[in-house]
Amino acid sequence: MTRLHVVLPTRSPAAAELPAFVTDVRPARTDPAGRAAVAADLSGLAGALVPFDPGGQESLTVAGGVLRRTRHLRVVAEFHPGVATPVYAAKLSSSLQRFAAGRLGWRLAVDLDPAVARAHGDFLTGAERYARAAEFLTVAKGVWNGPFDFRGAFYEVVAGGFAPPLSAPPFPEVHLSGTSPEALELSRRHADVHVFSPGDDLAALTRELPGLRYGMHVTSLDEAEEYAARGVTEFFLPAEDVYHLGEHAKERALAG
Repeated sequence: MTRLHVVLPTRSPAAAELPAFVTDVRPARTDPAGRAAVAADLSGLAGALVPFDPGGQESLTVAGGVLRRTRHLRVVAEFHPGVATPVYAAKLSSSLQRFAAGRLGWRLAVDLDPAVARAHGDFLTGAERYARAAEFLTVAKGVWNGPFDFRGAFYEVVAGGFAPPLSAPPFPEVHLSGTSPEALELSRRHADVHVFSPGDDLAALTRELPGLRYGMHVTSLDEAEEYAARGVTEFFLPAEDVYHLGEHAKERALAG
């Protein structure tokens, strides 16, 4: 089954500067992500991605607003594992899941540009980034499901774990990416969806990741159809006119 996910904007336009004697009574247009998500929800798209944007709004916060404004849309928030402890990220996400009928997903931005990582206070490099991500997901899943103790290289939890109602919602669906041996091993252990980039050797890489669903960033529905024939089911597509994208997708589905 092919699923289309719209990539949401992470920045809001600055308010127009008007002369002091002018009163602007127009509604504030400060939530472009929310408007796009509502359009995607009404158009029948499967989901939305809030990408990690170093200079933009925080993705989990945007995702919370989007989940509140929609009824069916599944929302994936991409964030850097160094942004918080896995226990805090899990508690925040469990709270969102309770209020959004389990529609939240995670995508971890593991392989950041070194300058971006340092600007966010993260100085890990190389394979250590994937080792930390593995511990992050292990701890987040562990505390979600009840009593939990853990001692690793990056995190330690003593007598942790959530009780109901925090433990009741489903853990967020995990999206990961990358083609290095470390990235593939992380996905084998923790991912529900592995997201590829155009140009990746799908035939070879999917053999390394049995049992997962596969995603791809595309720029058009034509690209999506091409990759769908190769086993990809999750497509992430930017769109300025989400209603038009939804109608176009419906037309193709009916024609097919």
